[in-house]
Amino acid sequence: MTQKACPIALHPDGLPRRIPAFEHPKAGLQIVKGTIKPGEAPERAAARELFEESGLETRAALNLGQSDAIVEEQVWHFALCRIVPPVRDRWQHFCADDGGHLFKFFWLGLDDPIPEGFASPFQRALHWIREHI
Repeated sequence: MTQKACPIALHPDGLPRRIPAFEHPKAGLQIVKGTIKPGEAPERAAARELFEESGLETRAALNLGQSDAIVEEQVWHFALCRIVPPVRDRWQHFCADDGGHLFKFFWLGLDDPIPEGFASPFQRALHWIREHI
């Protein structure tokens, strides 16, 4: 099974509960996630993916659990990440993965309805996150 890391990077102001989400230019709305490298701890992978995909830095990542019900043949590991301030309301970040893409970020409220445009795996991940934090 493929191992995925999904950082849960709560906005540092605390309320309302918000995490970074982005518009992928080819794949719609998403939250940060990526493949865990061989020998890499899930928490370390979550911090690395958070920085690579969003430019946000974390001071600490705490393992919150895992799920094999997000995508078939994948285990998603969720880690709570403490973000290094300051943060902006909206930002863009160039991610070098898959030939390079410019991601447009915003803060997604965890207590709000999930906006249209998130593919099913990300909807399932958001439901998992809501149930566990």
